[in-house]
Amino acid sequence: MRGERPHRRHDEDHQHRASHGVRVVLLARRAERLTELAAKIEADGGQALAVATDVTDAASVDAAVERIHAAYGEVDLVVNAAGVMLPNPVTEGRTDEWQRMLDTNVAGALRVIRAFTPDLIAVAEAGRTADLVNISSIGAHIAFPNYAVYGATKAALTYLSQSLRTELGPRDVRVTNIEPGLTDTELGGHIDNAELSHQLDGMFDALIGLSADDIADLIAYTTSRARHVNLRQAIVLPTRQA
Repeated sequence: MRGERPHRRHDEDHQHRASHGVRVVLLARRAERLTELAAKIEADGGQALAVATDVTDAASVDAAVERIHAAYGEVDLVVNAAGVMLPNPVTEGRTDEWQRMLDTNVAGALRVIRAFTPDLIAVAEAGRTADLVNISSIGAHIAFPNYAVYGATKAALTYLSQSLRTELGPRDVRVTNIEPGLTDTELGGHIDNAELSHQLDGMFDALIGLSADDIADLIAYTTSRARHVNLRQAIVLPTRQA
């Protein structure tokens, strides 16, 4: 039943969807944060399952799928939101950062897609609504100095979403790609370049960035359309950035 669809996503969107009767599964690395969020959702009358998962580890993702199936059965909505943003000039040669972004933003997204696509196809074949939502970035097609590798990983995800629609659309699985602009998340906290970190803070002061709840609201809207309607691509920016 659509109102009881189990799915994976994070923070504000978990709470947003749970408030609409959705059973949510929380997948991320930090177990203590997940447990805290699940408790909050349940205290508000929702249903939530916290499953500590590392998307850079295929075995961890596979184990999460088994636990979800045992608890809730098939998943009919997947939100691929895991990501890391580590800007630096390419001339710095930070291969450690490059690999981390590739492992999380590209390979991690693929591991999640591989794990849950069978569920989405089965749900669609049963006549119910099935959604895959990938969270990309405006950086996928607008270049920012020193963000080349991050932008390349997000461009890969945007292209992957486009290609997946050719495979999954004919099977009634919707694929939506969302490209946010400046958004207040933990991404900025991973930056180890003081100058770029300060630059990002200045952008928030000048542009009034989006909140994670703004993105959650957009996801809720796109996935609540009639099952024959696929809002395939959404670019969402702060008004001052648009």
